[in-house]
Amino acid sequence: MTIAPPATRSGWLTFAAVGFTVLAWASAFVGIRAVGATYGPGALSLGRLLVGVVALGGLMLVSRRRWVAPTAREWGFLALCGLSWFAVYNLALNDAETRVDAGTTAMLVNVGPVLIALFAGLLLGEGFPRWLIVGALVAFSGAVLVGAATADGTADLLGVLLCLAAAVTYAIGVLSQKPLLRRLPGLQVTFTACAIGAVACLPFAPSLVDTVATAPAAATLGVVYLGLVPTALAFSTWAYALARMDAGRLGVSTYVVPPVAVVMSAIVLGEFPPLLAIVGGAVCLVGVAITRRR
Repeated sequence: MTIAPPATRSGWLTFAAVGFTVLAWASAFVGIRAVGATYGPGALSLGRLLVGVVALGGLMLVSRRRWVAPTAREWGFLALCGLSWFAVYNLALNDAETRVDAGTTAMLVNVGPVLIALFAGLLLGEGFPRWLIVGALVAFSGAVLVGAATADGTADLLGVLLCLAAAVTYAIGVLSQKPLLRRLPGLQVTFTACAIGAVACLPFAPSLVDTVATAPAAATLGVVYLGLVPTALAFSTWAYALARMDAGRLGVSTYVVPPVAVVMSAIVLGEFPPLLAIVGGAVCLVGVAITRRR
């Protein structure tokens, strides 16, 4: 099997952007699990998005990139991306992690790349390369192994449904973002979608204010971290990579997130993965490698 390594500086930058995104999003599962006992799903979503908006706005000012006026059609895609991926996804994921352990949540949410690859082939004309399908199936089987190994038996039906809802809105967000990146700067797209998501979550403002007033400093710092790293920075690096890769192929790379999340959980939360989780993580990596084959 021949793996296509990055051949140019741009290729290596894209590879690095994907790697950073994976690590940051894996840490988000751990962070949400850690602060979810203090911040409710709505307050956590709004707090994270507000921090993200401020950070992304600062990045836009520093970059001094010209604002590109979106067309009416592009505003529609921006609204869909902001509402689905930034608002509904965060609400569903935060609520799910109060009911389902982090490893199982990561596994269930990562059915999203399968949906991305499928709908990208149907709606974006990216087709269905043989090795993309094979790699997706292999990586998904690894994600299932990780979920089976880390499940603690406390998941309820509503928690599972919330994880699947997060996966669907994740796929919708990626597919609505891809057409925007053909003309609009990635940072502008991420900032605008994050702002739309924050506005949609404003009804949770009273809950956020009350929680901030009584929450331990560590929990509030966790919310700030979630807004800065997994939201502002990781969504920006994701947009950078998505502008340079097929949506289906990039989406499959996030199958690495569950095993990374399990390792982080062991270090931060003291949740030590069994051998089956390690095997599942290795299978995920093999699947991702297969998708890179030419």
